[in-house]
Amino acid sequence: MGSCWLRLAALLALGACRSLAYEETPWCSPIKVKHGYANCRTPQGEYYKNVLGTRCDIRCQKGYELHGPLQLICQSSKRWSGKVLCKQKRCPTLSMPTNGGFKCLDGAYFGSRCEYYCSPGYQLKGDRIVTCMDNKVWSSRPASCVDTEPPRIQCPSVKEKTAEPNKLTARVFWDTPEGRDTADGILTDVILKGLPPGSHFPEGDHKIQYTVYDRAENKGTCKFLVKVRVRRCVKLNAPDNGYIKCSGDGNNYGATCEFSCIGGYELQGSPARVCQYNLGWSGVEPTCAPMNINVNVRTAAALLDQFYEKRRLLIISTPTAANFFYRMQLGMLQPAQCGLDLRHVTVVELVGVFPAQIGRIGVKLLPPSLALQLRLLLRIPHYNFNIVVMDKHGMDKERYPFPATPAELFALIDNFPLRKEEMKLQAEIGQSCP
Repeated sequence: MGSCWLRLAALLALGACRSLAYEETPWCSPIKVKHGYANCRTPQGEYYKNVLGTRCDIRCQKGYELHGPLQLICQSSKRWSGKVLCKQKRCPTLSMPTNGGFKCLDGAYFGSRCEYYCSPGYQLKGDRIVTCMDNKVWSSRPASCVDTEPPRIQCPSVKEKTAEPNKLTARVFWDTPEGRDTADGILTDVILKGLPPGSHFPEGDHKIQYTVYDRAENKGTCKFLVKVRVRRCVKLNAPDNGYIKCSGDGNNYGATCEFSCIGGYELQGSPARVCQYNLGWSGVEPTCAPMNINVNVRTAAALLDQFYEKRRLLIISTPTAANFFYRMQLGMLQPAQCGLDLRHVTVVELVGVFPAQIGRIGVKLLPPSLALQLRLLLRIPHYNFNIVVMDKHGMDKERYPFPATPAELFALIDNFPLRKEEMKLQAEIGQSCP
C-alpha cells in the first residue's frame, strides 16, 4: 500500500515538471493553409506540432501552387519564419481565333473548359474543347477557323435555240451567274470556259462552265449546255449534165440552191429552190435537157435570144467555103471541141455571099435570109473572113480578121466574169478536158 502512494507521488511530480516546461517553451500559432496542408516535424514529439523549432513542409492541393517558402519554422518570437499562400493555377490566356471565338466556364484557371466556335462558312481546325491542366498548359494547341467550304454558284438551265433562216449559227444570251462565298463573301476570281453570252454558237451542243474562287482558294463550279439546232431539208444533188450552187450549208432552213446546165443543155424546171421551214424544198426538181435550137425563126434577134444566158457564140464568116483562113480555122477548132463545150461555146458558120449564102449551127442549116440578117445585125463584112466572139449576154466581146488559135480564144473567154464562176463549179465536180 505504501509503495503505491510513492509511485503516484512521483508521477504527479513529473507531470508538474512537464507542465512547467510547456509554459516556459515558446509556441507558434497553428498553421492553416487554405487549399493546402502542412507536414510538420517537432523535436519534442508528435504532440508538439507548433512548438519552438518545429519545421513544417507546405504543400498545395492539386490545381494550386505555393506562393512563399516551401518550409516554415517556428521561431522564438512565436512566429513562423514566413507566410505562404496557395493560389489557383492559371493557364495562358487563349487567343481569339480569326473568324471565330471561344467560351470558357471558369476563365483560364485550372480545370476550366473552353469551347471554340467558328463563324458561318468556316470550319474548326483542332480540338473543339480544351482544358487548363495542372501544369498550367492547355490540353491541346489553340484551334483555328479555316474556310474549307467552296463558294456556291448556280448556272442557268440548258439553253436551246434554232438557227435563223439561211444561218448556221444562233446568238444565245444568258445572265452571267454570280457566285456566293459562305465565309467572308469575297470572291477573288471568276473563270469562264466556253463562249461568252451573246456569242454566235454553231450547230451542236456546247458545254459552258463557270468556276469561282474565294480567298482561301476554294473553288465552286457549275455547268450547263447551249444547244443549237439547224432545221435541214433533204440534201439536193446537181442534175445530170448540170451544176448546183447552194448558199449556207446547202440544206439548212433558208438556204437557196441554184441550178445550171453544162454546154449544150438547157435547164427545165426551177432554176432555184429554197429550203423552207417545213423542211421541204420550194419549186420543181430541175433537169438538164439537150438544147434544141430552132432555126425556123423569122429574125436574127429571135435566133440570138435562144442563146441568152445559156451559150457563148463563136461566129465564123467567110465569103466562100474554099477560103484559106476559113479552112485553117475549122482545122484548129476540130481537136479543141472539148474546150469549146467546157466554155459553153456554140460555133455558128456563115458561108457565101448573097444570094448564095447559107448558115450552119452544128448539123442544122440556117435559111439564107436568116444568115443575111445575122450578118447585117452584127455588121459582119460579106467579102472578108471574120470571127466574132459573143458572151452569154449577147455582147460583142472580140473580133478577129484572121484565124484565132484555140489558146487565144480560151484565154479571152476565161477572163469573162461569168466564166470565172463556171470554172469554180467545174473544178468542184471535176469536169475538165483530157
